[in-house]
Amino acid sequence: MFSFNKINKGDYGYIPYRKKIAMLRTAFCLVITIGIYLTGFVMYRSPKSAFSIFAALGCLPTGWSGVNLVMFLKAKACREEDHRKIETCRGNLLIHYDHVITSYEKNYYLSASTVLDKNICCYTWDDDLDVSDCEKHIKKMMASNGYSNYSIKIFTDIDKFCDRLVQLEKLRSDKNIDPQAIEDAWIPGTVQTPASILLSISL
Repeated sequence: MFSFNKINKGDYGYIPYRKKIAMLRTAFCLVITIGIYLTGFVMYRSPKSAFSIFAALGCLPTGWSGVNLVMFLKAKACREEDHRKIETCRGNLLIHYDHVITSYEKNYYLSASTVLDKNICCYTWDDDLDVSDCEKHIKKMMASNGYSNYSIKIFTDIDKFCDRLVQLEKLRSDKNIDPQAIEDAWIPGTVQTPASILLSISL
């Protein structure tokens, strides 16, 4: 049931992977916390011991992990059939999958994204997503990192998204752009690339 093969942020299957990790981590923290409390109770026949203090402290990482688990349980990962369609038409575009973009007000679930030549295109099958609000949030995050005048479009139709990927792949080919080389050339400490910013604002 549980696979421990690491899946990096932006790779297909990232959200299911993080769900599994969060489930295991939360269960582990909960068992340890309860175990510490019960050990103190059995040893001293009272809940008033140093073990109870340690157990209370253990509730902090357990609670944090539980919140993280709930967030990933609510997240909507890229569907397998959508992934197949995207992979068929992506060409040499750089595609990142399974975004859980966070903001102060809400979270946005995007199945896939690509960035090319001031074009940011995303796809979601989440019917509850406020597309306009999410586009504004991404635009704000990009502008705060020095990237303005970017065209940001979120598609809710997988076929239209794939049509746009075909257009962008032609643009990439015509301009001889290598998106992966752009990411590989990034130097730590310098301004992030737009594609990496999308990942950095995601869980």
